[in-house]
Amino acid sequence: MRLLLGILAGRGFIGAGAIIRRDSVVLGVTTAATLWFVTVLGLCFGAGQIWLRSAASLLGIGILSGLKRLEMSLKDRRATLAIVACEEAPNDDDIRASITAAGYKISSYAIVDQLDGKNREVTCAVQWRGLPSDTEVPQAVRALANRSGIIRVAWTPQSR
Repeated sequence: MRLLLGILAGRGFIGAGAIIRRDSVVLGVTTAATLWFVTVLGLCFGAGQIWLRSAASLLGIGILSGLKRLEMSLKDRRATLAIVACEEAPNDDDIRASITAAGYKISSYAIVDQLDGKNREVTCAVQWRGLPSDTEVPQAVRALANRSGIIRVAWTPQSR
């Protein structure tokens, strides 16, 4: 039993070294857990517990596959929204409100007044949770483009 405990503690120490924290994001937890899990599978195989190892392997692969799909669906997506508007267009507070009401977070907002003497350009970086394949123009942006005074709207999704 001491040998098994030593192997698991050592592998846990190596797995802890795989965990990294960047700002508010923690990376490597799944890698550390997978290292420890594979060690347990190896110990089951070495102890002659073939059925236990096989069942645990299927369970582990199923959980890791499901978690990968969940992670991809919860990933932050980013896009740049550029709007050219004339004097009759909605003001900046209305534009911000319509974007945030649709569930988007504005991470930066820039305004260039009097582009050609009468128009202004609003550029903002937005974030939302979604699938990587989610690149269509959102309904809120289409509704914003149809408002009076809006000359041009450009939606540019950013890939990661």
